[in-house]
Amino acid sequence: MTLLVVGLTGGIGSGKTAVSDRFAQWGAPVVDTDLLARELVEPGQRALADIAAAFGPNCLDRDGRLHRARLRERVFADPAGRRRLEAILHPRIRALARERIARLIAPYCLLVIPLLAETGMTDLVDRVLVVDAPEAERLRRVMARDGIDETQARRILAAQADRDRRLALADEIVENAGDLAALDRRVAALHRHYLALAATLAR
Repeated sequence: MTLLVVGLTGGIGSGKTAVSDRFAQWGAPVVDTDLLARELVEPGQRALADIAAAFGPNCLDRDGRLHRARLRERVFADPAGRRRLEAILHPRIRALARERIARLIAPYCLLVIPLLAETGMTDLVDRVLVVDAPEAERLRRVMARDGIDETQARRILAAQADRDRRLALADEIVENAGDLAALDRRVAALHRHYLALAATLAR
């Protein structure tokens, strides 16, 4: 069975999880690269050892787990450090994503890749779905979620690809400005759309 892979992406705070959760409610399998990354940096994993070697023991907490806030603060202030971290994680994430997708039996799946525009992982997907939201709303969500101030939130947004670059990749777009009823309708319509595309692909 040929599986249609839809790459779901969007800037931080756009509401990717709200969208992927709704697709999951329709029965679509979801492979989230953020969750894969968390698996890869569990204690005992080679990626965690490589991160500690590259950034020093200060990036670990007293239990030997990754201190995410400390590492995030460091790499967002240091482009070279961010590239070093990506070089450690991205090839492993790519390989694990391929492995998980290969196990799925479904008409289509979502592969959530927040940094799709930045990482060049478009070869893993057949279509790109971009979740879009106004910058002010994204800032508000990031500040509330991470407990950070506006300066830090803006720095995180600035480290990602700009909106136009993401939208240029899009086959489909979901507007997520906060109207949950509208979001439900849009995801339902896209679910039907992807089922139809998958049926065509399977012929």
